[in-house]
Amino acid sequence: MRKYLVLLLLSFSISTCYSTQLLIPMDDSQSNHLKAYGIAFWTLENGLTIEWLLNYRGGSFLMPHLKTIEEELIIRGVKYQILADGQVNQIKSEIGNPEVNMEVVQLEKAPKIAVYSPPGHQPWDDAVTMVLEYAEIKYEKIYDSAIVMGMLPKYDWLHLHHEDFTGQYGKFYSSANGQRWYQEQVILAEKNAKLLGFKKVSELKLAVAKNLKNFVIGGGFLFTMCSGTDSFDIALAAEETDICESIFDGDNSDPSAQNKLDFSKTFAFEKFHLIKDPMVYEYSDIDASDLRNNRIISEQLDVFSLFDFSAKWDVVPTMLTQCHTNIIKGFMGQTTDFRKEYIKSNVLILGENKANNTARYIHGEMGQGTWTFYGGHDPEDYQHFVNDPETDLNLHPNSPGYRLILNNILFPAAKKKKRKT
Repeated sequence: MRKYLVLLLLSFSISTCYSTQLLIPMDDSQSNHLKAYGIAFWTLENGLTIEWLLNYRGGSFLMPHLKTIEEELIIRGVKYQILADGQVNQIKSEIGNPEVNMEVVQLEKAPKIAVYSPPGHQPWDDAVTMVLEYAEIKYEKIYDSAIVMGMLPKYDWLHLHHEDFTGQYGKFYSSANGQRWYQEQVILAEKNAKLLGFKKVSELKLAVAKNLKNFVIGGGFLFTMCSGTDSFDIALAAEETDICESIFDGDNSDPSAQNKLDFSKTFAFEKFHLIKDPMVYEYSDIDASDLRNNRIISEQLDVFSLFDFSAKWDVVPTMLTQCHTNIIKGFMGQTTDFRKEYIKSNVLILGENKANNTARYIHGEMGQGTWTFYGGHDPEDYQHFVNDPETDLNLHPNSPGYRLILNNILFPAAKKKKRKT
């Protein structure tokens, strides 16, 4: 790796003589938006600084004109342009205009990425893992033992696989308790809990959730989708009570559990109501999947819109919403989107279904770190079922829904810039 970096830097010193830079456009002209993020990440990994041109042609990237980078762009099928210094100066002059909603952000260092994911094959895919692999972005998998043993500080950015942090095994009991995959997951989860010194799976998952919370407070970046969103907050709120029925943990739930929820401990949600019935495939009334299941919203009309933030004043939310379209088709999950009446007032809504008063994409700060929740399972599979084949991203290289995931992976690399007041 060191030898390769020396060659890359040597190439940089040679090519700067020509006073040109590479522009990777991220508007509708781009041939592969997803792999473009991989190129940006790869360049950062090799010790170079690049620039993210927020709201300029869909959030384009500007980087040194190196032969090695140009070759990589060609190999990965990413469209680019070679710009002379005069053209670059003209673009930056346009972006710098105080009347224009654009900004230049320096990306300096690739974050160290981890995915919280159970070992072995799962009967469902994970959108983040798939897009990381498609974009050729390196990551490491970790699970409960690594987190309980204090390994989180090694990482800058963490994604939570579609996990159930409440200890109710995803509320799959009614539909899957007779299936082998479900039975094996229960056995493995109970075994892991005992090995790590916990009496019940719910106690292990709570310990994991609290460690994840401390990771964010200490400056980490947390991202999760689907049931990793609401089940995480529910577990934190239920720290002082038992919400699991006996079919999950061998003893009865606390009949006063609802009144004992502590919403001050959660990231995003408050005042929600638990759904403890083990035969109901839902944790609480935060999720609005029922609007689709009851056909109140049809697939054709199920879309969400991204908010338009001030690039010069609200840099982080602008980075998180970079896309080549503001209207994105919806997609379901165990947790599809979030009812706004249960979202805390200090949470920033990045994307919403206004007609149904739900939020799809939300963001917030806690301590020195940030978190982002994104509802739904797979941005290119409207209703993904257990054991369905995973999405082939070669068929969706320009997916706007997947772009939002990759925005989250890149924004920790940005040069720290305090929000203006």
